[in-house]
Amino acid sequence: MNNILVVGGAGYIGSHVVKMLKGNGFNVTVYDNLSKGHRKAVRGIDFVKGDLGDKKKLAKVFKEKQINAVMHFAAFIEVGESVKEPARYYNNNVVKVVNLLDAMVENGVKYFVFSSSAATFGEPQTPKITEDHPQNPINPYGQTKLIVEKILKDYDVAYGLKSMILRYFNAAGADESGKIGEAHSPESHLMPIILQAAKGERESIKVFGSDYPTKDGTCIRDFVHVNDLSRAHILALKKMFETNKSDNFNLGSGSGYSVKEVIETAKKITGKEIKTEYVARRAGDPAVLVADSAKAQKVLGWQISYNLDKIISTAWKWETSRKY
Repeated sequence: MNNILVVGGAGYIGSHVVKMLKGNGFNVTVYDNLSKGHRKAVRGIDFVKGDLGDKKKLAKVFKEKQINAVMHFAAFIEVGESVKEPARYYNNNVVKVVNLLDAMVENGVKYFVFSSSAATFGEPQTPKITEDHPQNPINPYGQTKLIVEKILKDYDVAYGLKSMILRYFNAAGADESGKIGEAHSPESHLMPIILQAAKGERESIKVFGSDYPTKDGTCIRDFVHVNDLSRAHILALKKMFETNKSDNFNLGSGSGYSVKEVIETAKKITGKEIKTEYVARRAGDPAVLVADSAKAQKVLGWQISYNLDKIISTAWKWETSRKY
C-alpha cells in the first residue's frame, strides 16, 4: 500500500504532506494543474500536470502508477471569492472531486484522504469545536466541503471506498528547511500578510474588528503548523490501511490566539514594526474559532509540536528566503 497519488500536491499543504510522505517511505505521484500550486514546491517528485476534469488522464495515472490511495488538496479555498463565484467553487470543489472518486472506484482504489475545513461548521455553538458539532456552513466554500463529506459517506456504503476526512482550522508556518512554504496569489491568510508587512512589502495590515467579546477585542483563532497537519495525514492514512474504516477528525492546536497576539508575537520574532489599521468587522467572522482535537489525539496518537513562536519563526524564515 505504498503508492500514493497526491492531488493538488504542489500547493501549500499538499507540498508539505508530499515531503513527509517521502520521508515515511511512500512512493508519491503528484497530480496538479498548477492553477494555484508551484512546480518548484515538489522538485524531485514524480509529477503529472493534469486537471481532475480529465478522466482519461486520471485513468492512465491510476493504471500506470498502480495507485493504492489518494490524498486531495486541490480545492479552491477563498471564502469571499466563493460568495462571488459559487459556480467555480461547486465545479472545482465538488464536480471534479466526483470525477476523481469515480476514477478511483473504476480502478479499484479504496482509500481516500480528504482535506476538509472548519468552514463546514459555520457559526460555533461551543468554545471548542468537536467532530459532532452541527455542520451549518455560511458560505459556498464551506458548503462544497460539506457536500463532499456527505458524498464520501455515500461512496463508502455503495462502493466500499474508505475515507479519512480531516478538517483544518488555521494552517500556518512553513517547513523548517525554508525550501517550501505558503505562497498564495493573492495572499489572504493572516500570518503571511503580517510577515509581508514586516518585510515592508505591505504598508500595513487590516485588523477586522476590535470590539469582539474577547480578551483584547480581536478575533481568536486556532493556528496549527503545517507540519503538524502533515503528520496527521500520515497517521490517518496508516490508520485507514490498518482498520479499513472511514473516520473524520478536527485538526487544530486546541489553543486560541487573538489577532493582536499574533501581530505582537510577529513583532517579537521579526524585530520589525508592523503597522496595523483597525477596520469594521467582516460579516460572518465568529469571535472565537478553536478546535477540540481530542479525538485525533486519542485515535491517531496525534500531538502538536509547534507553538505560536515556532509557527511564526518558520514562516518568517520562509518569507525572507522564498524560493517561489
